[in-house]
Amino acid sequence: MPDSGEVRPVDSSQRADADSQVRVYGVAPHKGERPQELVTGFLEATTSDDPDYGTARMYLAKSEQRSWNPAGGTVVLAEPPQVHVERADDREQDYTITLIGKQVAKVDAKHAYKPEEGTYKERIHVAREGGEWRIDDLPPGLVLGVADFQRIYRSVNKYYFAELGASGPVKGREILVADPVYLRKRIDPVTSTVNAVLDGPTNWLDPVAATAFPTGTKVVDQHLSVDDSNVLKIRLNGKAAGTNEGQCRRMAAQLLYTVQDQSAKVSEVVLQREDGSQLCSLGREEARKYAPDQAAGRGADQQYFVDAQHRMVSLADGDEEPRRVPGPFGADGALQLRSVAVDRGEKHAAGVANNGQALYVTGLEAGASLGEPRVSARGGAKSGLTSPSWDGLGDLWVADQDPDRPRLLRLPGGTGSPEEVQVPRLDGRITGLRVAADGVRIALLVTKGDRTSLKLGRVERHGSAGRLNLSVQELRSVAPRLEQVDAVSWAGGSRLLVAGNEQGGLQQLQYIDTDGSLSNASALPGITGVRGVAASESTAKAPALVAERDGGIVRLLPDSNWKLVTKEGSAPVYPG
Repeated sequence: MPDSGEVRPVDSSQRADADSQVRVYGVAPHKGERPQELVTGFLEATTSDDPDYGTARMYLAKSEQRSWNPAGGTVVLAEPPQVHVERADDREQDYTITLIGKQVAKVDAKHAYKPEEGTYKERIHVAREGGEWRIDDLPPGLVLGVADFQRIYRSVNKYYFAELGASGPVKGREILVADPVYLRKRIDPVTSTVNAVLDGPTNWLDPVAATAFPTGTKVVDQHLSVDDSNVLKIRLNGKAAGTNEGQCRRMAAQLLYTVQDQSAKVSEVVLQREDGSQLCSLGREEARKYAPDQAAGRGADQQYFVDAQHRMVSLADGDEEPRRVPGPFGADGALQLRSVAVDRGEKHAAGVANNGQALYVTGLEAGASLGEPRVSARGGAKSGLTSPSWDGLGDLWVADQDPDRPRLLRLPGGTGSPEEVQVPRLDGRITGLRVAADGVRIALLVTKGDRTSLKLGRVERHGSAGRLNLSVQELRSVAPRLEQVDAVSWAGGSRLLVAGNEQGGLQQLQYIDTDGSLSNASALPGITGVRGVAASESTAKAPALVAERDGGIVRLLPDSNWKLVTKEGSAPVYPG
């Protein structure tokens, strides 16, 4: 314990950080260090908890100290980079040092993570300055091994409003969408998180998301913290001074949900003008109208699947036995089913007939009419329709697996005429899909040859309410290390539950974030032979996970292990 020195205040955000007791600091360069030692010391200094990388800059020539931008991006390697002396001139006045490694991912200047495997090879130039070796040319940003990256950075969900075109309320600015980024763990976490929100959406999400903050809005205070009343007060510059109450509350909602993801203690956000006067405030309960899972359905504990007689049944967390739902899909027995989906209000259901050739939509009440098929498959018995999925806007999605002409379809309102949704640069055919509650993101299982991969697409809407054109843009690989993906379900704002296996490995059930990084959620008990999975998008509680395994249904309740529900059953789903 220190017995001298000044008294320093410790705010609640620092107290809440369990890792704050441990700090890693770099070592300044020694006199007479050789070039290879200098570069090694520099790389170690970049892994420190120095807020502005002051120690790392000591290794740089004066010209490079001013121009080097460590926030320009990060390359993540499987191991720390190897340092090799490539060339020295005859007079030993300069050296070229090569950094070599196996790249696994990149983090761009907006803090967005992207899996990107390949060989990493970059050069650093070292020259004499004032009699000592210093780095005078180096790649932009940082290069870190996976272990250092995971120690230094944390995953943060920023929140923005979904751009739903003419299909959403107030031009779609009422539903929050999670936008995951990676920020430094121990460097003023609340301030860095708020600043990241003001930077705007990541490049991938930007076309379908909007921020309520006026362009150029900045935080006035250099340090933010949650006070003893669990209130976060933020002074903003003059760019935000003219916002009205509605816009200000949307701004506060973005910050409340973003900071609340990191600290559950935040109960209220207060936005202030530059002079300290209040713009608006928003509490946790008031913010529910903007909740990212507001469209995720009321039944966070209600699961559905197809029983041994190909009828639709429901199961709540507290139930031991499933019950057949009322209506043509269940108790009335009007249709044998292969797969089902329930809208997020749990009023209607969509079902694919057992032969996979027709999609029906009906009400979940006794006496409801089955009606005519809404979609018919074109590829014959060898292909058929995928399991359907509802978004939070009430629209129904399904894919036709016709090998000659695969297509993705949307049924407006669940019962409208099917519209084909273009998927540019789709390499293969869609064999499974799940649409997020926000309606702007869709997870696709794409099969090419004998391999099925997981892709995340961005749903873009253009046109007017009467003539809305949809397309799924910029597909990106979410689980590139999995050679085969067998099933997927949304499991939160930026999290997917995935069943698949790496090359030569056994099938695993794991959480993967939508940016492709492994989720920091708890590991799941081992299970194999999974053909379908279901998880809830709701964050209000910890609902059960449900899986189809070897022709039966198993369930994982919180703080327990997998338990058999029924020996025969298939196609488990939550509403959506």
